[in-house]
Amino acid sequence: MRMSPNDSPKATVSEPERRCIISGERAPKTGLTRLALSPDGLVAPDVRARAPGRGAWIGVDRVTFDAALAKGKVKGLLARAFKTSAITVPDDLGAQLEANLRRATLDRFGIEARSGAILLGGEKIEQAARAGQLAALFHADDAAPDGRRKLDQAWRVGRGLEGTGATGLVLGADRAILGSALGRETVVHIGITDKASAARIMALVERWHGFIGRNIADAAGESTSHVVAHEIDENEGF
Repeated sequence: MRMSPNDSPKATVSEPERRCIISGERAPKTGLTRLALSPDGLVAPDVRARAPGRGAWIGVDRVTFDAALAKGKVKGLLARAFKTSAITVPDDLGAQLEANLRRATLDRFGIEARSGAILLGGEKIEQAARAGQLAALFHADDAAPDGRRKLDQAWRVGRGLEGTGATGLVLGADRAILGSALGRETVVHIGITDKASAARIMALVERWHGFIGRNIADAAGESTSHVVAHEIDENEGF
């Protein structure tokens, strides 16, 4: 679910790790999703990792999670993680995780838009991309291929990446969903002008897309997993 580190000096910044209860693998906690236990023993997603008490961490995709849930493995693993057998695991926990990850990501887009870090509209995005002013480029899932190619080309020019095939990231949400998140009827393309904003968004996009099994393109240019973590720590983002 994580992106590979690059040569940026920030890529050496350490980050607390957690262990996925299903795979057993350890990873930086910003790349995992936390589950929390309510006072009445109900297991629920804690995407922002703010709920009190013990937590359990998930780093697998939904197909793997749902398979483990259907086989009854998840409840036992969670009981050990929470150190109690008095827990209730909803049958739709996988769907809840996906919905919460998507909601947190879309909410972050809205927050960054209010800070002035987001550009909307193909012409504005293209101009900024060609001028090298974009820290990240995103497309709606139903964006027309021609529109994507035009902005991707501008993105490559501005980043000095001609001939590399680098593209913006196609999100797992259509134009209507993105529009709702950003207070518009529809939004087809999104440009991020601030590197810290791009890092905060990418941290959430990575987890969401990793869980739903979508490949992550390096839309934020320098936003590797370690850079994302560094920016989050400095800015107290999600």
